[in-house]
Amino acid sequence: MPIDLRQVAAIAGMSGLYRIVKPTRNGVIVESLSDKPTRMVAQARHRMSLLDEISIYTNDEEATVPLADVMDRIHQKYNGELPFGDKPSDEELKSFMSDVLPDYDEDRVYVSDMKKLAAWYSIANQHIGFTAGEEAASEESGEEAETEEKAESKAKKTKK
Repeated sequence: MPIDLRQVAAIAGMSGLYRIVKPTRNGVIVESLSDKPTRMVAQARHRMSLLDEISIYTNDEEATVPLADVMDRIHQKYNGELPFGDKPSDEELKSFMSDVLPDYDEDRVYVSDMKKLAAWYSIANQHIGFTAGEEAASEESGEEAETEEKAESKAKKTKK
């Protein structure tokens, strides 16, 4: 069963991505999304960011685009294969970013951010399989349909 971006975190100072397993008294247990997964306890001193909460700046002063949307755009445009090798040049990364998100803010989105995006996309594509955005959308529409059905059945019961 694929996991979604609400269960995936980046930990400051540590490379790669981590799946949140469960909370503990002192923090949370995380498992690395690597070829050899390892578990550890991420404590409060570890700065942890859920991928679902990360956004990328755009040229519109108040607008940002959620990381999940950017990763979906990458997946739609490149179908899982990034357009460069393991060590892309700065120009390749800037070109890639402008292809995926043409209105990104060039002053606030650094090349290092683009490298992280590419690395995170590769890891997420391998481990999540990019049903994350689709699953969340289908869950929401399923929940809406479920609440509509409940409302209809209540209305029928009250009419009787």
